[in-house]
Amino acid sequence: MRRGMRSLALQVQQSFGRDPFVGDLYIFRGRRGDLCKVIWHDGVGMSLYAKRLERGRFIWPSATHGVVAISASQLACMLEGIDWRNPQATWRPTIAG
Repeated sequence: MRRGMRSLALQVQQSFGRDPFVGDLYIFRGRRGDLCKVIWHDGVGMSLYAKRLERGRFIWPSATHGVVAISASQLACMLEGIDWRNPQATWRPTIAG
């Protein structure tokens, strides 16, 4: 994925008919699934965040109309390489008795 901020923002406008300058996060995944880029406008300027996983792939939701809305916790899991559709706790609280 060679696209930068401007071309990704243009894709948001042309392909999805949305305004990339209103403060929403827009996330794009590379073809192999191990790279994602996030663009965000904070009211002052556009930011580009990129992350490549060393192992594994990003679990990507299936889009019905080209755009998918996910929660902040789903995004956090996705960026950590966790399957956000079925997260598993790594510990269980002990029951005092």
